[in-house]
Amino acid sequence: MAGPALLVAPLTNIDADLGLANDMLLFLSLTVAAALVGGLLPALASAALGSLLLNYYFTPPLHRLTIADPKNILAIAIFVSVAVSVASVVDLAARRTHQAARLRAESEILSFLAGSVLRGETTLDALLERVRETFAMESVALLERQSEVEPWTCAGSVGPTPVARPEDADVDMPVGGHMALALSGRVLPAEDRRVLGAFAAQAAVVLDRQRLRVEAEQAREHAEGDRIRTALLAAVSHDLRTPLATIKVSVTSLRSADVERSEEDRAELLAGIEEGADRLDHLIGNLLDMSRLETGTVQPLIRATDLDEVVPMALGGVPDGSVRLDIPEDLPLVAVDPGLLERAVANVVENAVKYSPSGEPVRVSVSAMADRVEVRVINRGPGVPDEAKERIFAPFQRYGDTPRGAGVGLGLAVARGFVEAMGGMLAAEDTPGGGFTMVLTLCAASGRPPVRPDLPATVTS
Repeated sequence: MAGPALLVAPLTNIDADLGLANDMLLFLSLTVAAALVGGLLPALASAALGSLLLNYYFTPPLHRLTIADPKNILAIAIFVSVAVSVASVVDLAARRTHQAARLRAESEILSFLAGSVLRGETTLDALLERVRETFAMESVALLERQSEVEPWTCAGSVGPTPVARPEDADVDMPVGGHMALALSGRVLPAEDRRVLGAFAAQAAVVLDRQRLRVEAEQAREHAEGDRIRTALLAAVSHDLRTPLATIKVSVTSLRSADVERSEEDRAELLAGIEEGADRLDHLIGNLLDMSRLETGTVQPLIRATDLDEVVPMALGGVPDGSVRLDIPEDLPLVAVDPGLLERAVANVVENAVKYSPSGEPVRVSVSAMADRVEVRVINRGPGVPDEAKERIFAPFQRYGDTPRGAGVGLGLAVARGFVEAMGGMLAAEDTPGGGFTMVLTLCAASGRPPVRPDLPATVTS
């Protein structure tokens, strides 16, 4: 309404007479501008005030609301009708443009939600943050309860001071019977609730997906535990009972007074008892070590250690002449737990000797590279395919046609667990010319760990 009033001053003060038609066009332009800026009602007010000002200042007799010439009455009537028509059209176009922009924004949001459902990428916190940004809210919370008599609990929230009940929120959107999306910050118009409903439904889906993922992970862990227990029972029922049976038979034979035995026979029976006891000790040691690794009850005691002191001690369980050592004298110290390293090297070497062909000793070589020290256990056995190189480190795994009496398949799994607990790495590689090589990568005492694996447990010697 200020526009027509301000337009009167320049039109009445200029010397040239623009004519009533031009004056009407100028007032009409102000009406169109009012429609563009404020909509239909401001445009109608501008048209009404403009017609009165045209009558008073520009239609004879001037400065009076009467009109002497009937043609001027028709002109002002046409001005009002055209102004109202143009204002209506402009207002309608502006509203359609606004609706189109809103629908485009809604379609983009719904497309985002549909894509996140298909990809399964959006987390609950990220989705709630998207709700808060989309609707310019202070906080958003997803509330749930098991029944109508129980209190609400917060399944997820973003922003400061989220509400604890839907009744306390500025906007709440129910999701099913026992879930609600609560927003604080301002009251939303009715047209925004459709998109908010889509967000609320998606939040419920994301929450269910997260819970299903956790349940699936727990089920996987239970299944893995059941698999290990089943394998352990199988190992106990066969691999442990075999040496026990040997010891039992040998002891019974030695205690029998019905048969006279020579010193050679007695020595052979005693050697069988000793061999069975050593085998039992080795099997039970690996089982206990694997159990400690799985339950996370061990921690490493890291100190600077000379490999010259540890590696030779790890070869006590293999036949003489089956291993050839190559340890340089100028090696740096390594940061390890000596007890754990000895057990790991012993398991790796015993496994290599088991698969090494007769007459081909296993070679153990040590070398330093920057802040790392590598222990390579090389054999000329049948080798391991690439797809099986990781599988041989799994618990209760035997590769190839190894007989049942050759162990429970825990040696390499225990060795890797111990090496990784000390910040190192154990991997299998092909040996040039045939066979496979186990590489233990350790940290030099003055360097940093070569890898930082995510350990499922800490290890104690």
